[in-house]
Amino acid sequence: MEPLGIYLHVPFCTAKCPYCDFYSLGTQAMTDAEEVMDAYVDAMLRELAQWGQRLECRQADTVYFGGGTPLLLGSRRISRLLQGVRAAFALTQQAEITLEANPATALAQEFSRLHEAGVNRLSFGLQSSCEEELRLLGRRHTAQQAAQCVLDAQAAGFTNLSLDLMLGLPGQSEQTIADSIAFCSSLNVPHISAYLLKVEPGTPFQQQGIQALCPDEDTQADWYLLAVQSLARHGYRQYEISNFSRSPETQSRHNLKYWRCQEYLGLGPSAHSFLNGSRMYYPRDLDSFLTGAGSPGYLPVPDGEGGGFEEAVLLGLRLNEGISLRELGARFPQADCAQLARRATPLRRAGLLEEGEDRLALTPRGFLLSNSIITKLLYGV
Repeated sequence: MEPLGIYLHVPFCTAKCPYCDFYSLGTQAMTDAEEVMDAYVDAMLRELAQWGQRLECRQADTVYFGGGTPLLLGSRRISRLLQGVRAAFALTQQAEITLEANPATALAQEFSRLHEAGVNRLSFGLQSSCEEELRLLGRRHTAQQAAQCVLDAQAAGFTNLSLDLMLGLPGQSEQTIADSIAFCSSLNVPHISAYLLKVEPGTPFQQQGIQALCPDEDTQADWYLLAVQSLARHGYRQYEISNFSRSPETQSRHNLKYWRCQEYLGLGPSAHSFLNGSRMYYPRDLDSFLTGAGSPGYLPVPDGEGGGFEEAVLLGLRLNEGISLRELGARFPQADCAQLARRATPLRRAGLLEEGEDRLALTPRGFLLSNSIITKLLYGV
């Protein structure tokens, strides 16, 4: 049995960014934020213990603190949570333990404590090195503060670092994209995630009509391809639609579990899981988690089956490695993989799929049209 991934959702941030639709609560508006965060950690520890019993202390090889802003918990609480993970699961010696963080000042000591606690990968929400773009996005750091954060993390012993960038912003240009990529490269981080801005319903950006100010789809496509090319020049190889690394060893092992349909357990309000062929999730409700966590009757909401043929194609084609028709046929004997191969032929000719008889993999241009290509491959329409 393959080791699990463990995802811990931390639903706290200082204040929500205007583009964010993840489940999180701003601590600036709380009068009792410290007490609430302590209660959350206690609840998570109870839930970890309960799942450790359900899964009989199953082995895990990745842990991912997402949010929200997990670093807001502080090293003491994060260390407690990691102790809870180790008590509930057989964590492998070389486990990847990732923590998301926003750049801020005076974090050097926290980074040292986190490293001592066992965190070995940090993912920083940079988004841009352009000050105007940072202000548009509601970010509370400058590019210089972000650079200092990376230097402090490296001084604390972290070598596996990732920076997020956002593409397709109002007022963005080819030059600012190139500058942001060069900025990340100059800091010698081994991993970059580069996402196209998506204006989600219900966010301040949607309410402010930001979508109308964003570049059109053709321009966004051009900028995406520019980013892929620029990242490659700086030594970052694309391994997923939005993710690039300088070596296979610094790819996000936890996120690869999602795309390869491997099992993971997600804990915390809004967290999703995939176990034993089923998907499930916790409601987006901190209060219910605080009161229910750890009780035998408190279970995530079922969300249907997972890991089937269509899902394997859909998620596998997010990866640069793509999917093997031979391996798919072995996993799903009833599936018509020959039909997939026939439907792939004109897509290869159009430069949307890589050449190769057994493997289907999208080109950078193909990634831009991934939804329509996958629909064509699966359903012929």
